[in-house]
Amino acid sequence: MTVSVQLLPETELREVIGVLVRVVETAGALIIFIGALWAFARFAAALLHSRGHTNGFNRIRLTLGRFLALGLEFQLAGDVLRTAVAPSFTEIGQLAAIAAIRTALNFFLGREIAKERAEVAAEHSGQGQGTAGPLPVQDPS
Repeated sequence: MTVSVQLLPETELREVIGVLVRVVETAGALIIFIGALWAFARFAAALLHSRGHTNGFNRIRLTLGRFLALGLEFQLAGDVLRTAVAPSFTEIGQLAAIAAIRTALNFFLGREIAKERAEVAAEHSGQGQGTAGPLPVQDPS
């Protein structure tokens, strides 16, 4: 004898998941929007402060990239949630395509962030050395 307990009927479960999807996707959109606002404000301040020279441009791009990557992860989570209840093959195919596109975007964005991080670290270490340059390395032999 098999006893099955159903907490929520499928139609109500779909409605609950629909609300959750909207919440998660809204969070992702807000993260991207806040990151764009922050980056714009920092860029405008850098332009005004440095009279056209944007010395901190890479740092601004790096932070914006982090906001974008996080926002895209939330968007992907919303897509996964959308197909949580009895997905059709069409929905699975759409999720696969969306996941592939967003994963590729995150991959290239991650590479760009790593490149920007290396440039910021090089700028930072170059500024701290002064004009004398690096110390010479002596051969131990």
